[in-house]
Amino acid sequence: MPFGQGTKVNFHKVRPGAIMGIVTGWVLIFSTFGFALSGQAKAQQPQSLPESPLIVETDQGLHHFTVQLANTDSERSIGLMYRREMATDHGMLFDMGTAQQAHFWMKNTYLPLDIIFIRTDGRISNIEQGVPMQLSPPVLSKGRILGVLELNAGTAVSLGIGPGDIVRHPIFGNWPKDGKETP
Repeated sequence: MPFGQGTKVNFHKVRPGAIMGIVTGWVLIFSTFGFALSGQAKAQQPQSLPESPLIVETDQGLHHFTVQLANTDSERSIGLMYRREMATDHGMLFDMGTAQQAHFWMKNTYLPLDIIFIRTDGRISNIEQGVPMQLSPPVLSKGRILGVLELNAGTAVSLGIGPGDIVRHPIFGNWPKDGKETP
């Protein structure tokens, strides 16, 4: 027999406590959902981190950037999420703390990126493309790296930045001793 035909529900026999339990359950579900959405709205703001200068040394010359530093696990996990634009001479430098194999994903990242993996001596290991909102497969370093530099997509090609070039920044111990931006 199809549902609704010949089926009678006697609502007078439903216990008042059961109705209260159902109502309470729905209130909890909707309040939790609303709370989660309010937290999500707050989390969708790009993070603002300390900035510092960085130089990439190529055969074509020196290229100067201002980078935000992502030093903690929390800062690294958020990265450039939720950003809609970034100046051409800006980026983000991820300090991994110790040399390690690294993998990056583009969750909630709207900008296409050049993801530059950097060894402990400041030499570029490999450069990969970060596709907006791509979760799988992750972008991987070739070998153990200490830092990752994210720039706007196409920056590496347009400036002639490639594997073997040197990234100069204090985290690699190769920043000019006089503190000036010229190696």
